[in-house]
Amino acid sequence: MLTNLAVRDIETLVHPYTNLAVHREVGPLVLERGKGVYVYDVSGKDYIEGMAGLWCTSLGYSNEELCDVAYEQLKKLPFTHIFSGRSHDPAIELAEKLKEIAPVPISKVFYGASGSDANDTQVKLVWYMNNALGRPKKKKIISRLKGYHGVTVASASLTGLPANHTDFDLPLPGILHTSSPHHYRFAQPGESELDFSARLAAELDEMIQREGPDTVAAFIAEPVMGAGGAVTPPEGYFEAINAVLAKYDILFIADEVITGFGRTGEMFGTTTYKMKADTLSCAKALTSAYFPLSAVLINEPVYEVLVDQSRKIGTFGHGNTYAGHPVGCAVAVKTLEIYQRDRIIEHVRKVAPTFLQRLTRLAEHPLVGEARGVGLIGGVELVKDKASKAQFEAKKAVAAKSVSFAQDEGLILRAMGGDRVAFCPPLVITEAEIGEMFDRYERALARTLDWVKAEGLLAG
Repeated sequence: MLTNLAVRDIETLVHPYTNLAVHREVGPLVLERGKGVYVYDVSGKDYIEGMAGLWCTSLGYSNEELCDVAYEQLKKLPFTHIFSGRSHDPAIELAEKLKEIAPVPISKVFYGASGSDANDTQVKLVWYMNNALGRPKKKKIISRLKGYHGVTVASASLTGLPANHTDFDLPLPGILHTSSPHHYRFAQPGESELDFSARLAAELDEMIQREGPDTVAAFIAEPVMGAGGAVTPPEGYFEAINAVLAKYDILFIADEVITGFGRTGEMFGTTTYKMKADTLSCAKALTSAYFPLSAVLINEPVYEVLVDQSRKIGTFGHGNTYAGHPVGCAVAVKTLEIYQRDRIIEHVRKVAPTFLQRLTRLAEHPLVGEARGVGLIGGVELVKDKASKAQFEAKKAVAAKSVSFAQDEGLILRAMGGDRVAFCPPLVITEAEIGEMFDRYERALARTLDWVKAEGLLAG
């Protein structure tokens, strides 16, 4: 029986990334409060937030310092914009801090409100820059299959997932997709990670040559593919990609929306995987998700183009109302302070071995084909047959069933295409809480195996 709140939800909301027909039958999980790594529903049941919300609530729930700084900024200056040369101290201070900690040389910061609009801005900057430089043909942007970069028209085009394109008339022309760097799923039999990486780099090189190097402007990649399955790159991948991009003078955009600010055990995933990025998108953990805020970090050559075009056109005609919102910037400044003061990255490095040991141990389960991660992010892939890597029929939604069982057990995770399940807990999680998180999922996996057997879904 659906509660009154559930009925009200069904009759008023359209939920993102939700089967809306099924939702009308089962209703929502209505959460009421959170503390640390736990959230609580309206009945008081606790759940470990194994996804840090949507890869974002890095400092956990109800951090009083973040709440206090937001309240103080609301009282002092709840809103002003940064259009037409206006500014405010939190926006300036945050930009200074981002330049300090950026993993690559950065000149300036451009603010937005979400990771999607940050990557949308990246597309516009690429096009704008090449027009300004007299290279009107150099506009194509290469992303990757299974990569995720957002849901605006441009950023959804960059995203390499079918559900983001089907019936939306996407991707836009000029947005291309090269192979996914998922070794477990796409490597040839016997192909090592290094050989797989070399092959993918060669495929990228061939694509650029086929399209014409003078037409390809940029390449965008997440250090770890998030919504595409929490997939870590194979050995040598970004080193090989770096060489191809340098060969053809192609801008490298690092999408750090998920991996930024400690997730991989470094401040940025760009450092973890030796990515030679020119510009960088970040959001999510920038404010520990306590306020919507994103930032595009741009290098000096890109900034010089923007300045020169402003002289020519009279303005830089891009931006949104909430860019550099004073509350968001104040919260972000405090968030970065907490990361450094409380040595959050050192904490991630300390607990990551426990997280990764429990994650990889899941590969011993009969349904788990791959279990792999880095820092405090990882994914498992559920398969019909471990030897052949045969997958279940997509319509059986086995990963989603395991996530449903996990919710029953008091754990929130996320199922994605290809029967993958992601783990991405708050960075403040303790070793004991990591143990409890995986205990709960192991119980969910046992229930999933029973269900799979009852449904007759196993190979043979």
